[in-house]
Amino acid sequence: MAAALPDPEATPPRRRRLRIAQPRSLRSRQLWAASFGLIAFLALAGFALDHAFQNTAENGLRERLHSYALAYAGSDFARDGSVIPPWVAPDPRFMRPGSGLYAQIVLQSVHWESDSAQGPRLPQGPLLAPGTRQFDGPLPMTRINGDQGMVYRYGYGLAWISANGDKEIPYTVYVLEDASALADQMATFRAALWGYLGGAGAVLLLLQTVVLGWSLRPLRDVIDELKRVQAGSAAGMSEAHPRELEPLTESINAFIQSERENLEHQRNTMADLAHSLKTPLAVLRARLDAEGSEAELRQEVDAQVRRMSDLVSYQLARAARTGHALYAAPIEIEPYAEQIVVGLEKVYAGRGVLCEFEIAPEARFHGEVGDLQELLGNLLENAFKWAQARVLLTITEVAPIAGRRPGLRIVVEDDGPGIAEDKIARVLQRGVRGDERVQGHGIGLAIVQDIIRAYRGELRVGRSEERGGARFEVELPGGP
Repeated sequence: MAAALPDPEATPPRRRRLRIAQPRSLRSRQLWAASFGLIAFLALAGFALDHAFQNTAENGLRERLHSYALAYAGSDFARDGSVIPPWVAPDPRFMRPGSGLYAQIVLQSVHWESDSAQGPRLPQGPLLAPGTRQFDGPLPMTRINGDQGMVYRYGYGLAWISANGDKEIPYTVYVLEDASALADQMATFRAALWGYLGGAGAVLLLLQTVVLGWSLRPLRDVIDELKRVQAGSAAGMSEAHPRELEPLTESINAFIQSERENLEHQRNTMADLAHSLKTPLAVLRARLDAEGSEAELRQEVDAQVRRMSDLVSYQLARAARTGHALYAAPIEIEPYAEQIVVGLEKVYAGRGVLCEFEIAPEARFHGEVGDLQELLGNLLENAFKWAQARVLLTITEVAPIAGRRPGLRIVVEDDGPGIAEDKIARVLQRGVRGDERVQGHGIGLAIVQDIIRAYRGELRVGRSEERGGARFEVELPGGP
């Protein structure tokens, strides 16, 4: 029976991540990283100090053996060529057999050793040329008790010249020292070194843990405040945080505020919609209960249905517009502005209204495309309605506050009759039109205000000094 082929469209099995690959907490990451770094530093420092001390000890041994060799370099020679060593040894250990410090004088046919070399079997060195110095070791040897050991050996090549200068005897002085002395010295130093480094490492690790906990305490405070916000016991993040965490807490507060405003707006929208539909429904109920012709009833139903349709469309559009993203990508403004202006110039072609616009190349709108279209569309359509021949659109950047992105300023001017100062507040009310003879619902500027309020901006209405008509100025602040 043939094996079933795997389904190419089947969902591939999820691969389980290894636990070691899962992200650890910031405290664990920093603690492990700092601990490994500290241990590596102490290890490198310990090996460096150990190597430096060993070199220093070996140099000291070489210099000490050299000074002993100079002492035996003053030896004399008998007529038969035998060696006459110094009467007083440079160190008492040269006189004690198996003491660990030995001297040898090597000639072509004669070999002399100090009393300390009687018993141990020491390595024999060659005859060196006069002036030659040689340091060897550790070399194998046999101690006086038969145990195997190691020695360091220093050789110094010399030449003895007779008083009348007619005879020259080349010889070499060797001074040997048991390597156990240097090994014991190194062992003592290493025990002290690694003991002190280990203790210092433990103290530093403990101090590092304390400092790390202290430095991460603000993050724990942020987490605690977030938990209180989630539990409802706090309205938002406090301002008592380090400067490095201020952008985070400000963004969290902005997000919380935005979500609360969106929720409140949704509730208000539903309440407004219910309240708005109450009157048309009441009118329809009254017409059904009242006596009248079918034509009158049909006409009333048609009017109220259109009214309810307009109300529903407006409230749904309003709810969709206000739910903008808190952090949105920058949008280039000129293409959308040009598209809106071209459409309006076609609609109002019979009146010959034209629009000029000056848009800074660097100006960007940080929000949703629908909000930008509604904002520009309503402002420009309002200007086209009232303009006699010309409309001016100006968009520039607002100088940013330190650490924030630039804001945006939108100015729409027309050459129409303008708005009297005492009527500005009334015109901005929802459902109110500046002139009942002009077609519209009176909600365009209300939509503009809702969008500006959602972006925490400001709307200023006045008279245009350049065109003579109305001037609408919108200023949107920069974001984080």
